[in-house]
Amino acid sequence: MNIDFNMFMNDVVRTAREEMDNAGYEQLRTVEDVEEAFARKGTTLVMVNSVCGCAGGIARPAATHAVHYDKRPTHLVTVFAGQDKEATEKAREYFEGYPPSSPSFALLKDGKIVTMVERHEIEGHAPMSVITKLQGYFEEHCEEL
Repeated sequence: MNIDFNMFMNDVVRTAREEMDNAGYEQLRTVEDVEEAFARKGTTLVMVNSVCGCAGGIARPAATHAVHYDKRPTHLVTVFAGQDKEATEKAREYFEGYPPSSPSFALLKDGKIVTMVERHEIEGHAPMSVITKLQGYFEEHCEEL
């Protein structure tokens, strides 16, 4: 049986992107997209997407469900590590004090890092614990929408 790995990966990437689109996240695919998005006033949740299992099983479900809350970020955006490399690299420049990590979440206020949920806080944890952590940050740093 021949499996076309590239075709398989394209399907995985497309599905991962669609999940984020359907959850209301804006895809940042270029350096310019990142610069424009991070220049906006208000709070911005950045989901650093990935094709790994903890992204699909924990981080993306958490990203989808955490935003169903009284307080939430003004803007929801995502960069895709390993796919949109320049955009991801540019986004990570804003995550001062945090090493590169994917999947992960960064919460920015007026373009400045407020806090981050890193891979080690996602991998091996239940989606609900990540949702709870994100919503705690929303409660602390975001306004009611």
